[in-house]
Amino acid sequence: MKIMQNSGEPIYKQIAAQFRDDILAGKMENGEFLPSIRGLAKDLKISVITTLKAYEELEAEGLVTAVQGKGYYVNARDTEMLREQHLRKTEELLLEAIAAAEIAGMTDEELKNTLDTLLRLKGEE
Repeated sequence: MKIMQNSGEPIYKQIAAQFRDDILAGKMENGEFLPSIRGLAKDLKISVITTLKAYEELEAEGLVTAVQGKGYYVNARDTEMLREQHLRKTEELLLEAIAAAEIAGMTDEELKNTLDTLLRLKGEE
Protein backbone atom coordinates (compact mmCIF):
# COMPACT_ATOMS: atom_id res chain seq x y z
CA MET A 1 0.00 0.00 0.00
CA LYS A 2 1.33 3.40 -0.97
CA ILE A 3 0.57 6.51 1.02
CA MET A 4 1.57 9.96 -0.17
CA GLN A 5 2.28 12.17 2.83
CA ASN A 6 2.29 15.37 0.76
CA SER A 7 -0.95 14.61 -1.06
CA GLY A 8 -3.86 16.95 -0.47
CA GLU A 9 -6.00 13.91 0.35
CA PRO A 10 -6.11 12.79 4.00
CA ILE A 11 -4.20 9.56 4.71
CA TYR A 12 -7.29 7.71 5.92
CA LYS A 13 -9.03 8.54 2.61
CA GLN A 14 -6.03 7.21 0.66
CA ILE A 15 -6.12 3.96 2.63
CA ALA A 16 -9.87 3.56 2.20
CA ALA A 17 -9.62 4.31 -1.54
CA GLN A 18 -6.95 1.66 -2.08
CA PHE A 19 -8.92 -1.00 -0.20
CA ARG A 20 -12.13 0.08 -1.98
CA ASP A 21 -10.47 -0.27 -5.38
CA ASP A 22 -9.08 -3.71 -4.48
CA ILE A 23 -12.45 -4.92 -3.19
CA LEU A 24 -14.40 -3.62 -6.19
CA ALA A 25 -11.84 -5.06 -8.60
CA GLY A 26 -12.20 -8.47 -6.96
CA LYS A 27 -8.60 -8.49 -5.69
CA MET A 28 -9.92 -9.12 -2.18
CA GLU A 29 -12.32 -12.00 -1.69
CA ASN A 30 -15.54 -12.08 0.28
CA GLY A 31 -14.71 -12.99 3.88
CA GLU A 32 -11.04 -12.05 3.55
CA PHE A 33 -9.75 -10.15 6.57
CA LEU A 34 -8.12 -6.76 6.18
CA PRO A 35 -4.75 -6.30 7.91
CA SER A 36 -5.12 -5.61 11.62
CA ILE A 37 -5.55 -1.97 12.51
CA ARG A 38 -2.39 -1.96 14.62
CA GLY A 39 -0.41 -3.94 12.06
CA LEU A 40 -1.33 -1.65 9.17
CA ALA A 41 -0.64 1.44 11.27
CA LYS A 42 2.80 0.06 12.16
CA ASP A 43 3.60 -0.89 8.55
CA LEU A 44 2.58 2.53 7.24
CA LYS A 45 4.07 4.38 10.25
CA ILE A 46 0.79 6.15 10.92
CA SER A 47 -1.63 6.49 13.81
CA VAL A 48 -3.95 3.63 14.76
CA ILE A 49 -6.75 6.22 14.76
CA THR A 50 -6.05 7.04 11.11
CA THR A 51 -6.27 3.36 10.15
CA LEU A 52 -9.45 2.90 12.18
CA LYS A 53 -11.01 5.90 10.44
CA ALA A 54 -10.28 4.34 7.02
CA TYR A 55 -11.82 1.02 8.06
CA GLU A 56 -14.87 2.73 9.51
CA GLU A 57 -15.38 4.57 6.22
CA LEU A 58 -15.33 1.25 4.34
CA GLU A 59 -17.73 -0.22 6.88
CA ALA A 60 -20.14 2.72 6.41
CA GLU A 61 -20.10 1.98 2.67
CA GLY A 62 -20.95 -1.66 3.34
CA LEU A 63 -17.70 -2.98 1.87
CA VAL A 64 -16.36 -4.44 5.12
CA THR A 65 -17.81 -5.70 8.37
CA ALA A 66 -16.26 -5.52 11.83
CA VAL A 67 -16.06 -8.61 14.02
CA GLN A 68 -15.23 -7.84 17.63
CA GLY A 69 -11.90 -9.33 18.61
CA LYS A 70 -11.08 -10.40 15.04
CA GLY A 71 -11.00 -7.26 12.91
CA TYR A 72 -12.59 -6.26 9.63
CA TYR A 73 -13.43 -8.57 6.75
CA VAL A 74 -14.54 -7.99 3.17
CA ASN A 75 -18.29 -8.07 2.73
CA ALA A 76 -18.56 -7.50 -1.01
CA ARG A 77 -20.75 -10.29 -2.30
CA ASP A 78 -23.87 -8.14 -2.46
CA THR A 79 -23.88 -7.80 -6.25
CA GLU A 80 -26.39 -4.95 -6.27
CA MET A 81 -24.23 -2.98 -3.83
CA LEU A 82 -21.13 -3.71 -5.93
CA ARG A 83 -22.97 -2.55 -9.05
CA GLU A 84 -23.95 0.70 -7.30
CA GLN A 85 -20.35 1.27 -6.21
CA HIS A 86 -19.13 0.74 -9.77
CA LEU A 87 -21.82 3.05 -11.16
CA ARG A 88 -20.84 5.75 -8.69
CA LYS A 89 -17.16 5.40 -9.62
CA THR A 90 -18.04 5.53 -13.33
CA GLU A 91 -20.09 8.69 -12.82
CA GLU A 92 -17.24 10.36 -10.92
CA LEU A 93 -14.72 9.53 -13.64
CA LEU A 94 -17.05 10.65 -16.42
CA LEU A 95 -17.58 13.97 -14.64
CA GLU A 96 -13.80 14.37 -14.48
CA ALA A 97 -13.58 13.58 -18.21
CA ILE A 98 -16.29 16.13 -18.98
CA ALA A 99 -14.43 18.79 -16.98
CA ALA A 100 -11.16 17.97 -18.78
CA ALA A 101 -12.95 18.11 -22.15
CA GLU A 102 -14.37 21.54 -21.31
CA ILE A 103 -10.89 22.80 -20.42
CA ALA A 104 -9.61 21.40 -23.73
CA GLY A 105 -12.41 23.21 -25.56
CA MET A 106 -14.03 20.01 -26.86
CA THR A 107 -17.64 20.11 -27.96
CA ASP A 108 -20.15 17.60 -26.59
CA GLU A 109 -20.11 15.90 -29.99
CA GLU A 110 -16.31 15.58 -29.97
CA LEU A 111 -16.44 14.11 -26.49
CA LYS A 112 -19.13 11.59 -27.49
CA ASN A 113 -17.14 10.64 -30.60
CA THR A 114 -14.04 10.11 -28.47
CA LEU A 115 -15.96 7.83 -26.11
CA ASP A 116 -17.45 5.91 -29.04
CA THR A 117 -13.98 5.45 -30.55
CA LEU A 118 -12.52 4.23 -27.25
CA LEU A 119 -15.38 1.78 -26.77
CA ARG A 120 -14.88 0.44 -30.32
CA LEU A 121 -11.13 0.05 -29.76
CA LYS A 122 -11.73 -1.76 -26.47
CA GLY A 123 -14.12 -4.12 -28.25
CA GLU A 124 -11.35 -5.02 -30.71
CA GLU A 125 -8.94 -6.14 -27.99
